[in-house]
Amino acid sequence: MTAALAASPAGIRVPSRLADPSLWLFGGLILLLVGLVANPILRLVWESFHAADGSLSLASYAAALGRGRHLQALLNSLYLGLAVTALALALGVPLALAVSRTNMPGRGFTHVSVLAAFVMPNFLGAIAWILLAGPNAGWLNRLWAQALGVDKGPFNIFSFWGLAFVIALYTYPLIYVFTKSALDLVSTELEDAAAIHGAGKFRTLARVTLPLVMPSIVGAAILIFLESVALYGTPALIAIPAGINLATTQLVSFFEYPLKVEQAAAFSMPILALTVLMLYLQRRLLARKGFVSVSGKGGERRPFDIGAWKWLLLGYSVLVSVLTVVMPMIILVLASLSKAWGRGIGAGNLTLANFHNIFFEQLTVRSALLNTVSYSAATALVCVAMGVCVAYATQRRITPFPTLIQFLALAPVAVPGLILAIGLYAAYAGPPFSLYGTGALIVVAFTTRFLPIAVTASAASIRSLNPELEEAVRILGGGRLTVLGRVVVPLLKKSLVGVFILVFVICTKELSTAVFLTGPASRVVSVLTLDLSEQGNYESLAAMGVVLVVIVTLVVGIGMRIAGRDFMLRRA
Repeated sequence: MTAALAASPAGIRVPSRLADPSLWLFGGLILLLVGLVANPILRLVWESFHAADGSLSLASYAAALGRGRHLQALLNSLYLGLAVTALALALGVPLALAVSRTNMPGRGFTHVSVLAAFVMPNFLGAIAWILLAGPNAGWLNRLWAQALGVDKGPFNIFSFWGLAFVIALYTYPLIYVFTKSALDLVSTELEDAAAIHGAGKFRTLARVTLPLVMPSIVGAAILIFLESVALYGTPALIAIPAGINLATTQLVSFFEYPLKVEQAAAFSMPILALTVLMLYLQRRLLARKGFVSVSGKGGERRPFDIGAWKWLLLGYSVLVSVLTVVMPMIILVLASLSKAWGRGIGAGNLTLANFHNIFFEQLTVRSALLNTVSYSAATALVCVAMGVCVAYATQRRITPFPTLIQFLALAPVAVPGLILAIGLYAAYAGPPFSLYGTGALIVVAFTTRFLPIAVTASAASIRSLNPELEEAVRILGGGRLTVLGRVVVPLLKKSLVGVFILVFVICTKELSTAVFLTGPASRVVSVLTLDLSEQGNYESLAAMGVVLVVIVTLVVGIGMRIAGRDFMLRRA
């Protein structure tokens, strides 16, 4: 009799734990996480402490941080982050207050306009504002000059504040989401108590409502600051022509011939350290959110009657919508239908040839559109599959060290996209992987960058499930994989669809991670935008942008039908 049979009470063979397929699945996921997350980050740090010949050295730090121009680029990025944060707060906080707490008409319109601003890729917004407010040929300047009979208009997008303005237009939705989510938890009873003690509406707002949601506002402001410091697309389109040197544009210069990966890694270390520090501060602040709700549901919430001020708020929300979505989309559509966008609007200047060209003649553009859609869809599928498995394994504590695994899955949040791209380049571009310029590397990069979204959303949904449902399946003989496939995934179907579409939309807008990693055959729309803008081919660029916005809008529309209207904003 074998030892296994002897150990069992009735001679029944006890299956080995190693025979459980779920153990192999989750073990493989852990190894994959290490490859996706730990490998590029560790390679980034490793490269920063080595010279070009591979020897251990601090020469890369001396070269990267020892020049005044490089240090000025870091300072300029910090100034830009502060300016963008201030503008985004001015845009997002009033709109969140108006939608969540007041009787302003058109609150649904405002909410949808924020969603539209989120969907709009920031590099397309930058192109639109170049066409609108370029100092010479911008249409707003031309209309101003014609209306007033002057030589030129007052707008110049190629300036520090022009750059900050454009970035703020497409990052303020994060401020709105954080602030509105916190406001929705504040009970009106707290504000009623202030009113009983003689406080007016604005004093109540300043002394009660805003202090309660301040941790969320500051937390969102920190994310906006970090996003602005690490953003590449809009600075490449506006800051470089304006002669403003920023940290991200300086990082890209290290990848010009001759390649200086070690200096790029060293230069990225201060940005990485700042990001980790600020995210730690944000986590501490958001940990204080619990005091806004005195009961489990936050109590009763009624909109404030703000009298005639509601019309001023409505006008402000319409203005923000016009600046972020309406005017940019109008100018992109007009440019896409123009033979030459600089000639202005006229029947003799209208054509559909630009759309014919990008679909049937300009193979590069058509390939970029197909690549963008296919890479985004593949990334979304991988993120959803990995996200739900990692979240289930950590929430149900199936694997050893669940806290460490969850930390590893969320770690890419602390690495700006451009810096992560440098680490991925160092880890996978050369042998033994040799993935540089392939679509596989783009999917790996996007998956690493956006996996935290899927893990966070899936973990929140799994926490809401009663474990007794899963235990019933286990009692009936089902394994962990059966539980995951037959119980967890079907119950979370809407949430997972929402995560898929959210990741898909964000991937279509991503430039910072892709800029170092794409090759001629794997170019995506965001990278091609830079090439076409340098060539001055704004007509084809606008047509490509319009097609991309239509595709993303259709996908978002499907998501809204399946997962609800707010599926993106709840998880953004």
